[in-house]
Amino acid sequence: MKKNLLSALATSAALCALVPAAFAQSEPGLTDKTIKIGMFSPMSGASMNYGFDVINAARMYYDKVNKEGGVNGRKIELVVEDDRCNANDLLAAVKKLTEQDQVFLLNGGSCSAAVVGAREYVERAKIPLVMLNASGDGALYPPSKYIYGAFSISQHAVGGSMVQFASEQLKAKKIGYINHDDAYGGWNLESAQAQAKALGGVDLQVQSVNPNITDVTAPMLKIKAANPDVLLLTTYARPVSLIVKRAFELGFNKPIVLAVNSTADLKQLVENVGNKDAFKNVYIQEVLADLPGGPKLKWVYDMYKAAYPDLASKPGYPQTYMPYGIPSAMAVVNALKAAGPNPTREKVLAALSTMKFDSGVMAGPIEFGPDDRAAQEAAIYIKFDGSNMALVPGSYKSVWKYKP
Repeated sequence: MKKNLLSALATSAALCALVPAAFAQSEPGLTDKTIKIGMFSPMSGASMNYGFDVINAARMYYDKVNKEGGVNGRKIELVVEDDRCNANDLLAAVKKLTEQDQVFLLNGGSCSAAVVGAREYVERAKIPLVMLNASGDGALYPPSKYIYGAFSISQHAVGGSMVQFASEQLKAKKIGYINHDDAYGGWNLESAQAQAKALGGVDLQVQSVNPNITDVTAPMLKIKAANPDVLLLTTYARPVSLIVKRAFELGFNKPIVLAVNSTADLKQLVENVGNKDAFKNVYIQEVLADLPGGPKLKWVYDMYKAAYPDLASKPGYPQTYMPYGIPSAMAVVNALKAAGPNPTREKVLAALSTMKFDSGVMAGPIEFGPDDRAAQEAAIYIKFDGSNMALVPGSYKSVWKYKP
């Protein structure tokens, strides 16, 4: 009897010892020593500046976490795919990472339109997706249990923050506003209108243009005739260069504020406009906590130089959006830590849904809520004269909130 009892206790102890390993196999991408994360962004092609160095930043943060011991004893293992900023390629990458590579969760997406197209699959697969730096409000709203994003800034928040800045800092009452006649344009305009209503006494003069517009004379003449105190531009880079150039030619000398999505390559923007004098009264929206390379962000650029010395020595590197990759990786790590030593996808999703922290990278806090899937809704503003940048004090947050 005693022998049988000892044998039973030994068997029980052996089974207990195997529980962590057995548990690890119950969720895809987990072992007792590793957590497999699937990453994707444009790593090549014409749009690689939106994601190449962004994913590099996330990777260097994950490397830092691994060097410090990982998360609850597990090291992070990355599987990376190139989505080329294309909806079909992105969906193929998401499917491969989920079905073939069996990752625990996804951390990717730098191009909003492309990432929106993956929403249906992600929800069907019930896999957490933490966007890299895409805004992708079409994937975030109505709120999805599985998708979190806008670590750069919510597309809805872009216009609201700009209206707040124009009113508070530039004392504008009548605001000219040029947006795109697409979903992105509608989202940022909705936020701008909400901000104007909250402020009271602010009149928006709106002109919506096609993203592929080649002659901006008509909308610019209408804006000039309205005689606004300031002009806000939320279009992409090419229309912005056309509008700034035409505004200067028409003698429009009021302040012009450019949204963050149009300023990835300021040198190229100035070259496209062709005259630095056109930037005498220009401000640019920035979603980082400081000027690129400023004292608040020095640690990010120092980490990049240490992680990628050869790349950092090349002209044009790090790319403009590089720091954007860190907050999403932070959110993933924080959620994994909160999920504890026996993480599940459900525990990670629960942690994300109530998460709030200061990344030290972005203009505002990273914050989610029951109906809020957009991490970042604030921006800073910079006076830009075509060569030099000067930080305007303060940050400006959008008041727009999703209403079920």
